[in-house]
Amino acid sequence: MEVILTQDVKNLGKQGETVKVSQGYGRNFLIPRGLAVEATKSNLRHWQHQRKLDKERELKEKGDAEKVKDTLDGFELVMQARCGEGGRLFGSVTSTDLINAIQKETGIELDKRKLELEEPIKSIGDHKLRVRLLPGVTASLNVKVEASE
Repeated sequence: MEVILTQDVKNLGKQGETVKVSQGYGRNFLIPRGLAVEATKSNLRHWQHQRKLDKERELKEKGDAEKVKDTLDGFELVMQARCGEGGRLFGSVTSTDLINAIQKETGIELDKRKLELEEPIKSIGDHKLRVRLLPGVTASLNVKVEASE
């Protein structure tokens, strides 16, 4: 019996693959649990169409991420913060502060988890940040923290 996997199945295959399995395994385990559907002509057409739509969506997302990367690469964000002696900040500049400033300056909405900020910025000066937009698409951003009056 041939089935199309609707989810990844350990030791069998990945989602969207067509695999041959025994009648009992397909009818009694995979299909009732929603892990697979029978490989009929209409189901095969449906999965091929779905794969085509997924690839188009991925290409569009990658293109959008590349545009955002081009905007953010080399962009210098200037943040004002209160500081004490020795350039130490009262408090810190967090990823939420940075995301809000990026959105205000460029109009680009990002998720704060996409910023690679190991710990909040606690001193004035220049800092380099990396923004992981998609796997394989990473932008670098300069942040300049200045003392406010």
